[in-house]
Amino acid sequence: MTITAIQIAVVGAGPAGLALALHAARLLPHASITLYDQRGAGHDVSGDPRTLALALGSVQFLERLGCWPEAAARSIEAIHVSQRPPSPGDAEVLLRATDLDQPRLGAVLSYGALVAPLQRAWEAECALHPGRLRSRWGTPVKDLKPLADGVEVDAGIAERYDLAVVAEGGVFSDQARKSLRADYGQTAWVGSVEIEGGAPGMAFERFTRHGPAALLPLPPLPSPSPVAAGEVAGRTRAALVWCVPSDDDPVRELDDDQRLAVLNTMFPARAGRLVAVSALKSFALGLNVERTLVDGRIVRIGNAAQTLHPVAGQGLNLGLRDVAELVSVLRWSDDIERALRRAEWARAGDRWLTIATTDFLARSFTWKLPGAATARGLGLAALGAMPWAQRALAQQMMFGRR
Repeated sequence: MTITAIQIAVVGAGPAGLALALHAARLLPHASITLYDQRGAGHDVSGDPRTLALALGSVQFLERLGCWPEAAARSIEAIHVSQRPPSPGDAEVLLRATDLDQPRLGAVLSYGALVAPLQRAWEAECALHPGRLRSRWGTPVKDLKPLADGVEVDAGIAERYDLAVVAEGGVFSDQARKSLRADYGQTAWVGSVEIEGGAPGMAFERFTRHGPAALLPLPPLPSPSPVAAGEVAGRTRAALVWCVPSDDDPVRELDDDQRLAVLNTMFPARAGRLVAVSALKSFALGLNVERTLVDGRIVRIGNAAQTLHPVAGQGLNLGLRDVAELVSVLRWSDDIERALRRAEWARAGDRWLTIATTDFLARSFTWKLPGAATARGLGLAALGAMPWAQRALAQQMMFGRR
């Protein structure tokens, strides 16, 4: 089958946008691809310390792209979920990769550690195929105008494309309102901690009366000194996500020592003793979701399509599954509209199940109903008693709905 050449614009060179551009460049030889991003060509993203948690399916996808920075990542080998105050019967759920016959459940790394190799791989592809691949660094897209048979991309000069994929996300507080939007009235405080006596490779999700808190295992800092790497005397590093009510924030006025003292009362003993905490940054939390991924010849992926509460850590994982499906349908179809309808249909189940689950968990912490915490504890206890349900949950977290 002969497939007609197409022109694709990718807006945003974050992890989802770069993965899309690179994957499409390799599997769609009939596609000319232009990548737009507002950051300059010489901007070094490798030092961006923001933390990303990726599910096993995402890690495997990036490995297939040849862009997984194994040395810069820390595997998640187990996830421990519990509630404070203790749930009925001290309920807890422990998901282990070995119980699922998997090498790991996922991995944690910095934003820069992931984006830098993706960008290098994309630029290498551009050098190999300069006639059909190009980057527009330092070129923000001002507007997208739907056309009868394409999209007009306005980045100072208006250009026509057969398809535009928007991958510029941003954080909830900076985003324009999408079709479905809810402010959870919660703030996430994020940073990192050092831990003595912890369990390397184990992530912790702790439900508290204020909201969920999580510890995600981090790789050691790159340094010739083991002291600077934070690995001396049995210390490990972990990313911290600490969610609290915005209107009664118990974290904002605390100093580092006070925050550390509170954190040590929150997590279970098996997490170890937290001995140092970094400066913390705060972000407003909310739901901001487009009803559809596809609008004519414009497709939105990742945070451009759905911004979720971090309680389940599924934002980028959804975006990478969007990437894989979109390229797959475009690879085998000469009809762009039909291919996009197939992608929308194929992604709907996984997308809406993840959105609904995350939204339910986030809203449950805003309920003032008596017994809400007890109900969550009973739910944990029930999940802990059903291995088949734990396996189903782990499969959803690792690979999404298939």
